[in-house]
Amino acid sequence: MKKWVAAWMLLFAILPLHARVPSAPGVDAPELAALGKSAVGFRTFSFIQRNQPDVENADPEKDVLFRKDRHLRVDIWYPATVSKDAKRVRYTGSLWGEPPLPPVSFTQNGLAVADAKPVGTRHPLIIVSHGYSNNPAVMTWLTENLASKGYVVAAIHHRDPNPYVVSATNRAAPNFYRPKDIAFISERLRDTLGNLIDPDTIGLIGYSQGGYGVLTAGGATLDPDGPNMKLVAGGALKSIARGATDENLIKVRGVKAIIALAPAGGLPKSAWGAEGLAAIKAPLLLIQGDQDPVVDYKSGALAVFGGATHAERYLLTYRQAGHSIALNPAPTEMQRSVWDMDWFEDPIWRQDRIIGINLHFITAFLAVQLRNDKATRAYLDVPIADSDLGEWNAPAGTPWGAYSPGAPDATLWKGFQRRHARGMELRHAEPAK
Repeated sequence: MKKWVAAWMLLFAILPLHARVPSAPGVDAPELAALGKSAVGFRTFSFIQRNQPDVENADPEKDVLFRKDRHLRVDIWYPATVSKDAKRVRYTGSLWGEPPLPPVSFTQNGLAVADAKPVGTRHPLIIVSHGYSNNPAVMTWLTENLASKGYVVAAIHHRDPNPYVVSATNRAAPNFYRPKDIAFISERLRDTLGNLIDPDTIGLIGYSQGGYGVLTAGGATLDPDGPNMKLVAGGALKSIARGATDENLIKVRGVKAIIALAPAGGLPKSAWGAEGLAAIKAPLLLIQGDQDPVVDYKSGALAVFGGATHAERYLLTYRQAGHSIALNPAPTEMQRSVWDMDWFEDPIWRQDRIIGINLHFITAFLAVQLRNDKATRAYLDVPIADSDLGEWNAPAGTPWGAYSPGAPDATLWKGFQRRHARGMELRHAEPAK
């Protein structure tokens, strides 16, 4: 283990700072954040959802919906064999500029190699759903890192309308499309990826609007009287709500784990209601900042944690953090205005620090739920919920950067370094009997 960790660290230590990749955490990241043993390959697929309701361009007062073919791109990262001198991927993307400015384009360094030869078979499949009007290029910290750990990771390019110029009805369209996109892509990847994945071992990860998407596609049922039902034209959202004929069309088969970061769906009234959240059965990891100005923490992750009573669940809370907890550190092109930087960076927490902590807990959670790695559960079942209260009286001569062994020798969270587990809370609840 030490040899491959050292090899990755040597590779990125010699790179200039601007060339570092988000998926390779720094030296102060907790233990499980480190890159895995595998090199990473990258491919993009395109799929067509035929004859879909065009809710984004419809009149909510009318019952008739036009239909269209919906084109979806999916980026795939996977364990691969690559040569030392192989050219690494450089990702491109754009985010909406401060109105009325146009979108701002950016580039992001990666460690993956395009079209590299896959290695292994029956890897767990992780489907990633990005935030509203985001794109997969902003979450390579997660996708590349998990692929290096033996997962096949699929990130969907959702087609969201511009949130700064659309009407309320247009803005509500992703409430219909997100779970449908996730369920559709999960089925298509079963055929496309074949024996590379285990179709019965699937994890869903979503951020913000994507959090709503994975919770819904992962089991939560939509309240037919919910706040967005009337905003989505033609009764389309009601057609997939609880008790409706097409309800199962938005459910993913084989889901064994769900991770939702700053999940939308709780405002102004829950999209699911208490009954809908209780329908989640898959183990759940929720992550959010308690000062989120976009998705209210109390009606967001905290409410989901309280309502998903039939799932084993964890809630990691960053104190004083806002909404930007799931994107790469801001690329150079996004550091020229506060608006652009705020897409990526939290005003208080270092973004690379958040990334390292996220990766640590996501890695532990997926290992336990998708690989039945019982030993790794010790990283999740922390001895004390408030990280600030953790202590470790390390033996004399212990290196300063050593990781806490956790219980029973320390209450400092397992895998964290001294003075580096601060400002967090981790709650756990078992499913109701």
